[in-house]
Amino acid sequence: MFKLRTVAAHCDIPCKIYDPAVAQVSALSVIRLMDIIAETGVPSTLADSAKLARVVMEKEEQAGIVKAEINIIWGDFFKAPQIEAHPGVHDLVHRIMQAGSACKQGIERSDGENLLTLVNEFAAMFWQSKGVETQLVIAPYPPELPVCQPILKGA
Repeated sequence: MFKLRTVAAHCDIPCKIYDPAVAQVSALSVIRLMDIIAETGVPSTLADSAKLARVVMEKEEQAGIVKAEINIIWGDFFKAPQIEAHPGVHDLVHRIMQAGSACKQGIERSDGENLLTLVNEFAAMFWQSKGVETQLVIAPYPPELPVCQPILKGA
C-alpha cells in the first residue's frame, strides 16, 4: 500500500539536543529522598510505613532514571571522535552504573553524593566534548548541592 524508502539515523533523537540535566536532577532527587528516609526513621504506623514505601520506590526509580539517561547519552552521542577526546568515558559510565545500583540497593547518603559527583563529571565531559564551558552551581532546592551546568551565551 505504501512505498516507503529505507531511512536511517545514527541516534534515537535529533542530534544536538542531548543534555545530562535530567540525570543531574534525578541524582539530586535520590539524595533528597535518602534524606527523607533518614528523617522518617522507623515507621510507627501503617501510614508511616506506606509513606516510607513510596519514598523508597521513588528513590529507586530516580536512580534508574540516572542510569538510563547516562546510558542514552553515552550510547547515542559519544561516537569515535568524542571517545578519542575522552578515553575515560567508558570507565566513568561504568562507575555511574555501579553508583546508581548502590543507590537503588541502599540508603547511604554518601552513595547518593558519589552518584551526583560522577554525573557532574560526566556532564562536564559531555559539555567539553561540545566545546561548551561549564561551571558548578548550587541547586536552588534541597539538597542544595553543586551541579555542573553549561555557561550559556547571551541572555
